[in-house]
Amino acid sequence: MPELKIAPSILASDFGRLGEEVEAVIEAGADWIHVDVMDGHFTPNITIGPPVAAAVRRHCTVPMDVHLMISDPDAYVDAFADAGADIISFHVEAARHPHRLIRKIQDLGCRAGIVLNPGTPEDAIEFLADAVDMVLVMTVNPGFGGQQFIAEMLGKIRNVRAMIGDRDLEVDGGIDDRTAAEVIAAGANVLVAGSYIYNSPSYLDAIESLKIHGR
Repeated sequence: MPELKIAPSILASDFGRLGEEVEAVIEAGADWIHVDVMDGHFTPNITIGPPVAAAVRRHCTVPMDVHLMISDPDAYVDAFADAGADIISFHVEAARHPHRLIRKIQDLGCRAGIVLNPGTPEDAIEFLADAVDMVLVMTVNPGFGGQQFIAEMLGKIRNVRAMIGDRDLEVDGGIDDRTAAEVIAAGANVLVAGSYIYNSPSYLDAIESLKIHGR
Protein backbone atom coordinates (compact mmCIF):
# COMPACT_ATOMS: atom_id res chain seq x y z
CA MET A 1 0.00 0.00 0.00
CA PRO A 2 1.27 3.52 -0.70
CA GLU A 3 2.62 5.75 2.04
CA LEU A 4 0.20 7.15 4.62
CA LYS A 5 -0.56 10.86 4.19
CA ILE A 6 -2.50 13.23 6.44
CA ALA A 7 -4.43 16.02 4.71
CA PRO A 8 -5.89 18.56 7.17
CA SER A 9 -9.05 20.19 5.84
CA ILE A 10 -8.95 23.97 6.07
CA LEU A 11 -12.75 23.95 6.36
CA ALA A 12 -12.27 23.54 10.12
CA SER A 13 -9.57 26.18 10.47
CA ASP A 14 -9.87 29.78 11.65
CA PHE A 15 -10.51 31.58 8.35
CA GLY A 16 -9.48 34.87 9.93
CA ARG A 17 -5.97 33.42 10.22
CA LEU A 18 -6.05 31.12 7.22
CA GLY A 19 -2.47 31.55 6.06
CA GLU A 20 -1.13 30.99 9.56
CA GLU A 21 -3.39 27.97 10.02
CA VAL A 22 -2.09 26.36 6.82
CA GLU A 23 1.52 26.97 7.84
CA ALA A 24 0.89 25.66 11.35
CA VAL A 25 -0.43 22.25 10.28
CA ILE A 26 2.35 21.86 7.73
CA GLU A 27 4.89 22.55 10.45
CA ALA A 28 3.07 19.96 12.59
CA GLY A 29 3.53 17.28 9.93
CA ALA A 30 0.69 17.62 7.40
CA ASP A 31 1.50 15.93 4.11
CA TRP A 32 -1.18 17.65 2.01
CA ILE A 33 -3.59 20.55 2.53
CA HIS A 34 -7.20 19.65 1.72
CA VAL A 35 -9.41 22.41 0.29
CA ASP A 36 -13.17 21.69 0.37
CA VAL A 37 -15.05 23.63 -2.30
CA MET A 38 -18.86 23.71 -1.92
CA ASP A 39 -21.33 25.60 -4.07
CA GLY A 40 -24.65 25.51 -2.22
CA HIS A 41 -26.13 23.36 -5.01
CA PHE A 42 -24.40 20.00 -4.86
CA THR A 43 -24.01 20.54 -1.11
CA PRO A 44 -26.19 22.43 1.39
CA ASN A 45 -23.31 24.77 2.19
CA ILE A 46 -21.07 27.33 0.45
CA THR A 47 -17.36 27.55 1.22
CA ILE A 48 -14.64 29.03 -0.98
CA GLY A 49 -13.66 29.66 -4.59
CA PRO A 50 -10.47 29.99 -6.64
CA PRO A 51 -9.28 33.31 -5.12
CA VAL A 52 -9.15 31.78 -1.62
CA ALA A 53 -7.46 28.67 -3.00
CA ALA A 54 -4.84 30.93 -4.58
CA ALA A 55 -4.33 32.64 -1.22
CA VAL A 56 -3.87 29.23 0.45
CA ARG A 57 -1.32 28.32 -2.22
CA ARG A 58 0.92 31.20 -1.14
CA HIS A 59 1.24 29.62 2.31
CA CYS A 60 1.25 25.99 1.19
CA THR A 61 4.57 24.18 0.73
CA VAL A 62 3.00 20.72 0.34
CA PRO A 63 0.56 19.43 -2.30
CA MET A 64 -2.76 21.33 -2.36
CA ASP A 65 -5.61 18.84 -2.63
CA VAL A 66 -8.76 20.53 -4.00
CA HIS A 67 -12.03 18.63 -3.52
CA LEU A 68 -14.79 20.01 -5.75
CA MET A 69 -18.14 19.32 -4.11
CA ILE A 70 -19.92 21.28 -6.81
CA SER A 71 -22.61 20.60 -9.38
CA ASP A 72 -20.62 21.69 -12.45
CA PRO A 73 -16.98 20.71 -11.91
CA ASP A 74 -16.22 20.93 -15.65
CA ALA A 75 -16.67 24.71 -15.52
CA TYR A 76 -14.16 25.30 -12.71
CA VAL A 77 -11.19 22.96 -13.04
CA ASP A 78 -9.23 25.50 -15.10
CA ALA A 79 -9.66 28.16 -12.41
CA PHE A 80 -8.53 25.87 -9.61
CA ALA A 81 -5.56 24.64 -11.62
CA ASP A 82 -4.60 28.28 -12.19
CA ALA A 83 -5.01 28.87 -8.44
CA GLY A 84 -2.27 26.31 -7.79
CA ALA A 85 -4.04 23.01 -7.15
CA ASP A 86 -1.83 19.94 -7.36
CA ILE A 87 -4.73 17.48 -7.09
CA ILE A 88 -8.31 18.14 -8.23
CA SER A 89 -11.05 15.69 -7.28
CA PHE A 90 -14.65 15.80 -8.42
CA HIS A 91 -17.76 13.77 -7.65
CA VAL A 92 -18.79 11.10 -10.13
CA GLU A 93 -22.40 12.05 -9.27
CA ALA A 94 -21.84 15.58 -10.60
CA ALA A 95 -19.87 15.09 -13.82
CA ARG A 96 -21.57 14.78 -17.20
CA HIS A 97 -18.53 13.16 -18.85
CA PRO A 98 -16.24 12.01 -16.05
CA HIS A 99 -13.64 10.30 -18.24
CA ARG A 100 -13.19 13.45 -20.31
CA LEU A 101 -12.92 15.55 -17.16
CA ILE A 102 -10.24 13.26 -15.71
CA ARG A 103 -8.17 13.75 -18.86
CA LYS A 104 -8.72 17.52 -18.78
CA ILE A 105 -7.47 17.76 -15.19
CA GLN A 106 -4.40 15.73 -16.07
CA ASP A 107 -3.77 17.84 -19.17
CA LEU A 108 -3.80 20.90 -16.89
CA GLY A 109 -0.85 19.36 -15.01
CA CYS A 110 -2.80 18.20 -11.96
CA ARG A 111 -3.47 14.77 -10.55
CA ALA A 112 -7.11 13.74 -11.03
CA GLY A 113 -9.27 12.20 -8.34
CA ILE A 114 -12.81 10.89 -8.44
CA VAL A 115 -15.12 10.98 -5.42
CA LEU A 116 -17.91 8.69 -4.24
CA ASN A 117 -20.69 9.85 -1.92
CA PRO A 118 -21.76 7.38 0.80
CA GLY A 119 -24.83 6.35 -1.18
CA THR A 120 -22.91 5.73 -4.43
CA PRO A 121 -21.60 2.21 -4.98
CA GLU A 122 -18.03 1.65 -6.10
CA ASP A 123 -19.38 0.12 -9.31
CA ALA A 124 -20.00 3.70 -10.48
CA ILE A 125 -16.27 4.14 -11.09
CA GLU A 126 -15.51 0.66 -12.46
CA PHE A 127 -14.76 1.99 -15.95
CA LEU A 128 -12.90 5.06 -14.65
CA ALA A 129 -10.61 3.40 -12.12
CA ASP A 130 -7.73 2.87 -14.55
CA ALA A 131 -7.80 6.52 -15.65
CA VAL A 132 -7.70 8.29 -12.28
CA ASP A 133 -4.72 9.04 -10.05
CA MET A 134 -6.74 8.82 -6.84
CA VAL A 135 -10.15 7.81 -5.50
CA LEU A 136 -11.78 9.62 -2.57
CA VAL A 137 -14.40 7.74 -0.56
CA MET A 138 -16.66 10.03 1.45
CA THR A 139 -17.27 8.58 4.91
CA VAL A 140 -19.89 11.23 5.70
CA ASN A 141 -22.42 12.95 3.47
CA PRO A 142 -20.81 16.06 1.97
CA GLY A 143 -21.73 19.53 3.14
CA PHE A 144 -20.52 20.07 6.69
CA GLY A 145 -17.54 19.33 8.89
CA GLY A 146 -17.72 17.50 12.19
CA GLN A 147 -20.09 14.71 11.13
CA GLN A 148 -20.09 11.16 12.47
CA PHE A 149 -18.18 8.52 10.53
CA ILE A 150 -20.37 6.07 8.55
CA ALA A 151 -18.97 2.66 9.42
CA GLU A 152 -20.61 0.94 6.45
CA MET A 153 -18.07 2.70 4.21
CA LEU A 154 -15.29 0.38 5.39
CA GLY A 155 -16.49 -2.29 2.98
CA LYS A 156 -16.47 0.22 0.13
CA ILE A 157 -12.91 1.26 1.01
CA ARG A 158 -11.79 -2.38 0.83
CA ASN A 159 -13.47 -2.83 -2.54
CA VAL A 160 -12.00 0.36 -3.97
CA ARG A 161 -8.51 -0.60 -2.79
CA ALA A 162 -8.85 -3.90 -4.65
CA MET A 163 -9.96 -1.95 -7.72
CA ILE A 164 -7.16 0.65 -7.87
CA GLY A 165 -4.05 -1.26 -6.82
CA ASP A 166 -1.36 0.91 -5.27
CA ARG A 167 -2.77 4.33 -6.17
CA ASP A 168 -3.87 6.80 -3.50
CA LEU A 169 -7.16 6.06 -1.74
CA GLU A 170 -8.37 9.04 0.26
CA VAL A 171 -11.12 9.12 2.90
CA ASP A 172 -12.93 12.22 4.10
CA GLY A 173 -15.35 12.49 7.01
CA GLY A 174 -15.34 11.71 10.70
CA ILE A 175 -11.65 10.83 10.84
CA ASP A 176 -10.10 10.74 14.32
CA ASP A 177 -7.60 8.57 16.18
CA ARG A 178 -10.15 5.71 16.39
CA THR A 179 -11.57 5.71 12.87
CA ALA A 180 -8.10 6.27 11.38
CA ALA A 181 -7.07 2.77 12.41
CA GLU A 182 -10.20 1.30 10.81
CA VAL A 183 -9.88 3.06 7.45
CA ILE A 184 -6.15 2.33 7.19
CA ALA A 185 -6.82 -1.36 7.89
CA ALA A 186 -9.46 -1.28 5.13
CA GLY A 187 -6.96 0.14 2.62
CA ALA A 188 -7.05 3.95 2.83
CA ASN A 189 -3.73 5.79 2.75
CA VAL A 190 -4.77 9.47 2.60
CA LEU A 191 -6.74 10.70 5.61
CA VAL A 192 -8.60 14.00 5.51
CA ALA A 193 -9.17 15.35 9.01
CA GLY A 194 -10.62 18.75 9.78
CA SER A 195 -12.29 19.14 13.15
CA TYR A 196 -10.10 16.49 14.79
CA ILE A 197 -6.91 18.40 13.97
CA TYR A 198 -8.04 22.02 14.10
CA ASN A 199 -10.03 21.58 17.32
CA SER A 200 -7.05 19.95 19.02
CA PRO A 201 -4.89 21.97 21.42
CA SER A 202 -1.85 20.53 19.63
CA TYR A 203 -1.87 20.10 15.86
CA LEU A 204 1.36 18.12 16.17
CA ASP A 205 -0.14 15.62 18.63
CA ALA A 206 -3.32 15.26 16.57
CA ILE A 207 -1.46 14.55 13.34
CA GLU A 208 0.92 12.16 15.08
CA SER A 209 -2.02 10.26 16.61
CA LEU A 210 -3.27 9.60 13.06
CA LYS A 211 0.09 8.75 11.56
CA ILE A 212 0.94 6.23 14.23
CA HIS A 213 -1.67 3.83 12.82
CA GLY A 214 0.20 3.61 9.52
CA ARG A 215 3.50 2.49 11.02
